[in-house]
Amino acid sequence: MGKIENFEDIEAWKKARELAREIYAISNEGAFARDFGLRDQIRRAAVSVMSNIAEGFERGGDVEFRRFLAIGKGSAGEVKAQLYVALDDGLIDQGTFDALYKMATETGSLIGGFMRYLGRGSASHESRAKNDRNSKRS
Repeated sequence: MGKIENFEDIEAWKKARELAREIYAISNEGAFARDFGLRDQIRRAAVSVMSNIAEGFERGGDVEFRRFLAIGKGSAGEVKAQLYVALDDGLIDQGTFDALYKMATETGSLIGGFMRYLGRGSASHESRAKNDRNSKRS
C-alpha cells in the first residue's frame, strides 16, 4: 500500500463519499423526502462514515485513527439498519435497498480492512520496539 497523504486518498473514504451521495439522492425523492426523521437520521449516519474516516486521519496517531474508523464502521451498519426501515415503510424498493445495502457493506468492509492493516502496522512496530529493548539488555 502506497503512502496516504490525505484522507481523500483512502479507498474507504471514497466509498463512504459515494454512499453519502447516493443516500442524499434517494432520500430527496418522494415519500422519503417527507419522512423527515428517517431522512435526517440516515443522512447523518452516511455523513458520519466519511467524517470519522477524515477526522481520525487528521488526528495523526494509528490508535486514535482506528477508534474513529470503528465509529465510521458502526455508522455504516447504522445506514444498513435504516435502509430496512425505509424498505419496510415502502420508501424505497427492493432494488434500491439491495444496491445501497451492498454499498454500505462494501464501505464497512473497506474500513474493517484498513483497521486490520493499521493494527498489523502497530503490532509489528510494538514487536520491533520490544525486540530492540530486549537486545539492548543482552
